[in-house]
Parts: sequence; structure tokens; C-alpha cells
Amino acid sequence: MAQMNVSIPQALKGWAESRVAEGRYSSTSDYIRDLVRRDQEAEEAKRRLQTALDEGFASPEGPTDLDALFDELLAKG
Repeated sequence: MAQMNVSIPQALKGWAESRVAEGRYSSTSDYIRDLVRRDQEAEEAKRRLQTALDEGFASPEGPTDLDALFDELLAKG
């Protein structure tokens, strides 16, 4: 496994250590790895959402008559 040295303020170090003391993590390294993984997952979710939005905006428009749209949605129930 690769190593990385990071300098953080004492308050953040204390926070990380408190998370470990709660028992959710085995070490501060474990806590930091979890934070990085979660950040990666959040970034990937943003990319997927942006892709879906881009596809939606690029697709042909549906009905513009709101009454017809509501009737269609109600029919699908």
C-alpha cells in the first residue's frame, strides 16, 4: 500500500481521532481512506447524474400541454 503524509490543523486531527475512538474506524488512516472512498463515490454519482441530465436535455421534447401531460401521468397510475 502506498503512503502519504498529510499535515492538518490540530482540531481536524482531534476530530479524526475522536471518530476512531468511537469505534467506527480502526485507525485514523482507515478513517481517511473512508473519506476518500466516499468522495470518489460522490463524484461518480455526480458524473452519472450529469450524464443523465445531458441525455435528457438532448432528447426530443415530450408533450408541452400540461393538461395532457397530467392526464398521461394519471393514466399510468
